[in-house]
Amino acid sequence: MDLQVGDIGDGPPLVLLHAFPLSSAMWSRQVDALGNDYRIITPDQRGFGGSPLGDYEPSLDLVADDVAALLDDLGLDDVVLGGLSMGGYVAFALFRRAPRRFTGMVLADTKAQADTQEGREGRRKMIDLVREGGARAVADQMLPKLLGPTSHDSRPEVALAVRQMIETAPVSAIADASRAMMGRPDSIPDLAAARCPGLVIVGAEDVITPATDAAVMHRAIAGSRMVVLPGVGHLSSLEAPDAFSSALSGFLQSGM
Repeated sequence: MDLQVGDIGDGPPLVLLHAFPLSSAMWSRQVDALGNDYRIITPDQRGFGGSPLGDYEPSLDLVADDVAALLDDLGLDDVVLGGLSMGGYVAFALFRRAPRRFTGMVLADTKAQADTQEGREGRRKMIDLVREGGARAVADQMLPKLLGPTSHDSRPEVALAVRQMIETAPVSAIADASRAMMGRPDSIPDLAAARCPGLVIVGAEDVITPATDAAVMHRAIAGSRMVVLPGVGHLSSLEAPDAFSSALSGFLQSGM
């Protein structure tokens, strides 16, 4: 799979995997903040941004294989790898397949548990919604929960940027990613076996994967650190980009 990839900087490699149903454009502020010190690699996952969807049976394992193949193409044996929301799910899948490639793991506004029955039913409804109403209907439904109340009240430019990213996502990409996330396994046992440093970031106003989910991951990864960002919802890197970048930079500069 020939993914569209941002590749900026010459320092130690940092791979950032985007949320559903956005694109790598969500990392632009982190690229600006850290690109002078790190090589920041931001792929568009299958079907999103500039990457083709391809003909495949939806699976996070296959999306993780795309990332592994990208690292091979770039000649990178090991990296610090981070993901937000769905990007975290892809990070879990890659970690199960190639833990040796991780020199550090960043998990933002995501969760390690598998979907509940209610969660799987919600994804089925999302598939029906996007097929019937298109990406705009998905944006209408998701935006109220994706951003925290503080962002809705005081950061209208963030809501506009998120809406634009969602509305440019193809219907097939949204449907297939929903199916892929629905089948993911419980990753808590995998995190308990992690030997790389970990950073867990969560918005204090995140109602999709709240701080209680972040705490589960923090406890599972020995020696990890957890950062709760105030006034921030589920898309913390977009809602509070400076605070997010500061937490990420502190983790990277600490030697992990």
